[in-house]
Amino acid sequence: MTLPVAPPETTLADIAAAVQPQLEDFLDERRDLVEPVGPVFAETTAGLERFVLRGGKRIRPAFAWTGWLAGGGATDGDVARAALRACSALEFVQACALIHDDIIDASQTRRGYPTTHREFAELHAQRGWSGSSEKFGEATAILLGDLALAWADDMFLGAGLSPERYLRAARAWAAMRTEVLGGQLLDIVSEASRDESQAAAERVVRFKTAGYTVERPLHVGAALAGASDQAITALRAIGVDLGVAFQLRDDLLGAFGDPAVTGKPSGDDLRSGKHTPMLAHALATGGDAAEELRALVGTDLDDDGVERARAALRATGAPSAMQSRVEELTSRATTAIDDAPIDDQARPVLAGLAAVLVDRAA
Repeated sequence: MTLPVAPPETTLADIAAAVQPQLEDFLDERRDLVEPVGPVFAETTAGLERFVLRGGKRIRPAFAWTGWLAGGGATDGDVARAALRACSALEFVQACALIHDDIIDASQTRRGYPTTHREFAELHAQRGWSGSSEKFGEATAILLGDLALAWADDMFLGAGLSPERYLRAARAWAAMRTEVLGGQLLDIVSEASRDESQAAAERVVRFKTAGYTVERPLHVGAALAGASDQAITALRAIGVDLGVAFQLRDDLLGAFGDPAVTGKPSGDDLRSGKHTPMLAHALATGGDAAEELRALVGTDLDDDGVERARAALRATGAPSAMQSRVEELTSRATTAIDDAPIDDQARPVLAGLAAVLVDRAA
């Protein structure tokens, strides 16, 4: 375990560096189960291994580890190493969510690489196999996303913590997995039903992103450590604020971010018509800019069309409103971190993660 013993020095980069070998070790162990199924399965699961290991900031394991610190968990020793391994399992929940989300959104790139369904569609085409390359790629990616969720449970429950610790965290772990899938369903129903309301968009953010990105990881880590009910309540409230701020910032990057930095095509959210709180806010303003935006988003926009949609968004004032909301939520969470009934070792770590979460460019 490479985390510093002095928690104030612990950064997201420190935690990510400690999580990486945990993921590598677990994937090495899975080969004993994968290889007997056959070479095709081994080759395919290598795609999941690449997806998990080659990118990502390890935000969810970082917040879970910080929840562990907040509950008074040890920073070194066998129990701490087991806790870190359990926290690292959240990266497989993230892999499941991203792989499936990319299929739903028909995304072409992720972290600067082809999305999983595109990678396997291209493999199918290169080998001249029969049938539709696109359907093969999607089917393979669905299965790999399912496998990632199964492996999340395997890694979490096999980390080596005591049954008592797992029992305390069981409800939070179950809620996290249910909420992220429920949030994804709310998202696709909202788009299909053309629900333009801000309430619908905010509910999607609450359950699709905020819960499993910050709130529930903090909850899981704190429960594993044996935190009090009061500490968990405070951490969850902080987590919701930071999680919503994270998604609002992500929406801004999705519309205005530099693809060289974000790893996703410029204006991808505008082309897909993703029903974000920013878009809902913009459409609710009415007026010419809102009507122009309504006509543009969700269509096959070229670069000029993306620029027109961005200009219409700005004209509604929605981007500025979302940035103000990010700042408001972050300020409230930062104040709550100072006042929360948590172990002091966690405060600087949690404050540092909060700053990284909302100030990022990708």
